[in-house]
Amino acid sequence: MSSENSELSIATLKAIMDNKTKPPGSLGSLETLAVQIGLLKQSKTPTLANCTLILFIADHGIAEDGVSAYPQVVTQQMARNFLNGGAAANVLARTHNVKIRLVNAGMIQPIDHPSLIDESIGQGTNNFRLTQAMDEVQRDKALETGRRIVKSMDDDALCFGEMGIGNTSAASLLLHKILELPLNEIVGRGTGLDDKALQRKKDILKDAAARTPTPLPPITGLLEYGGFEIAMMVGAMLAAAVDRKVVVVDGFIATAAAAIALKIEPSIHPAFVFSHRSAEWGHRAVLDYLNAQPLLDLQLRLGEGTGALLAWPLIRSAAAILSDMASFDSAQVSGPSETQQEQDGGA
Repeated sequence: MSSENSELSIATLKAIMDNKTKPPGSLGSLETLAVQIGLLKQSKTPTLANCTLILFIADHGIAEDGVSAYPQVVTQQMARNFLNGGAAANVLARTHNVKIRLVNAGMIQPIDHPSLIDESIGQGTNNFRLTQAMDEVQRDKALETGRRIVKSMDDDALCFGEMGIGNTSAASLLLHKILELPLNEIVGRGTGLDDKALQRKKDILKDAAARTPTPLPPITGLLEYGGFEIAMMVGAMLAAAVDRKVVVVDGFIATAAAAIALKIEPSIHPAFVFSHRSAEWGHRAVLDYLNAQPLLDLQLRLGEGTGALLAWPLIRSAAAILSDMASFDSAQVSGPSETQQEQDGGA
């Protein structure tokens, strides 16, 4: 980071954007995003050349209670699909030239594959309706592993995704216990539950919530209700933000991880770009809590980092506008007249 740019402020970057060859504000949310990226990178000419999707995979003990429309074995089956390049995340990553790193954070049935990073904390979490999801050693190892994975990477931005049958249940309990969001407003259909199955899921999660007081500190919440992939993602997001990488947040589960990371360290907020608003009910509630303005609203509810991958071209575009777009002076284009500026900046 150069001394010239070490004190860049939002006001300075906004003035730069307003002096580009366009009416002020005419690029809408892209301008806000460009200023955010410039602030994070502390650069008037930020470059976002490369990005990797880190996809954390793990199993959840709560799945044995039937909180998902799919059996738990699908976690391992989808892991093989990712490794074979056949999932939606693979297709979008190839389309947008994003690398994928697949991480086994704790599957019940491990897979031996050269492209799978084996950082397993255990063979799935405990059933958190009955007991703690994990112990302190597992939680701390998951957080530290996430940090270590990111520190070995030199990308300008990281997309975060996940796979794990039962993880919308874990995310719902984490948000309820740590942010005090009403459980009834954040428990959704997940993989596509019908009304009867959704009510059963809510009843199971209410029983699980009754096991501990509310609220819980973020670290305690992870211990009681977290997933290995969620805890690992929290650690990874914290490390990425400290390294001034753009943290591209996917849907409901990834946003739950982001909310926990921000609860632990609120100052890292400028690193976080929320890619989309998903169709999962609780996602809107947590985005509102974070006062986050997602880039897209496509009614996605797949996970895997798919929303983050779709947002990546927009994020690169915003950085390029700040870096490469001419100013009125450099292009010798007349700016708004003084009369127009006096009339509320009309163009």
